Amino acid sequence: MSTRHVPAQIGDLPPIGRPANSALLEAGITTLAHVASHSRRDLLALHGVGPKAVGILAAALSEHGLAFAD
Repeated sequence: MSTRHVPAQIGDLPPIGRPANSALLEAGITTLAHVASHSRRDLLALHGVGPKAVGILAAALSEHGLAFAD
């Protein structure tokens, strides 16, 4: 599946790469608040979201006083 049509950045999410953005969009996750309602394990289970993307999201969550649901 091509990710060329997927934006480089979504909402207030940090840039995490088009495959991860595509996976988050398909799951309806478009903000850091949405990310915070999921566990690391849930996000890693999405095809296209890997440890690097989850690490970037964790740092962004921390900067905004948020954390994963796990």
